Amino acid sequence: MTKDLVKTDGAKLSIFWDGPKWGGRATASFGEVAFKSLEAGTEVLTRAIEMVKNAGLTHVVGPMDGDTWHSYRFVSESDGSPAFLMEPKDAPVAREVFQAAGFEPIGRYFSARQSLCDIGTAPPESGAFRIETWDGNDPEALFMQVFELSVQAFENNAFYKPISPEDFLAMYMPIVPMLKKDLIFFARRPEGELAGFLFAIPDYAQGPESDTVILKTYASLLRGAGRGLVQACQTSAKTLGYKNLIHALIHDSNQSAERSEKEGGQIFRRYELLGLRLSD
Repeated sequence: MTKDLVKTDGAKLSIFWDGPKWGGRATASFGEVAFKSLEAGTEVLTRAIEMVKNAGLTHVVGPMDGDTWHSYRFVSESDGSPAFLMEPKDAPVAREVFQAAGFEPIGRYFSARQSLCDIGTAPPESGAFRIETWDGNDPEALFMQVFELSVQAFENNAFYKPISPEDFLAMYMPIVPMLKKDLIFFARRPEGELAGFLFAIPDYAQGPESDTVILKTYASLLRGAGRGLVQACQTSAKTLGYKNLIHALIHDSNQSAERSEKEGGQIFRRYELLGLRLSD
């Protein structure tokens, strides 16, 4: 990714020049944001906006480390509970600075917590797909399958931007030692073709004896497969002794938001992606 660092003693951010398109327009994204004070943050953000204007770009989004495959979003509401693994960090000073500069919400998201004490009944079995657990072998092949289906499932999402397989593997291979094969599932058509996946991981931010599993990502290309994958994850997590399941970082308008509510998820954190139009 092409980027420039804007920095003072009390603040920094990176300008990613090839951010995802917003409204069909070429867009820069401001990411890797760290502001120690309102004054320092305002100085850096003002300089960064001026650099974008001088480059001839009219749209900026943030915080976003280049694309939605990497870290993005501000925490906008919270119940005060500790951050879970791989969750965006709370940055109230930076959010205030962005808002004061005219940035407005262009995407809203939430995380919800579900108790595993009373999970719903399993959906009826379908002849259209089968659910299987990862066998624990060849993690690179696992993540390549996840990557290939993610591209198909997410390519029409707002702010989607392609990523290379090599970059995707570089992001996820370091977490392989933390994976539990009993929390990773595939939905396959009768002939074996991949129709969906679910990737969950214990919340190691709580420590090695965490009682919570994070449903990090799931996607399906076949009606009913998503529900089947979630049910399989809930059942396995409960059997393993976990007490809670976090439905992580869901877009408010995503079908997963409806599924979270139906499964009894209680929202404990909300997030926003902000955008600024420098001109129409």
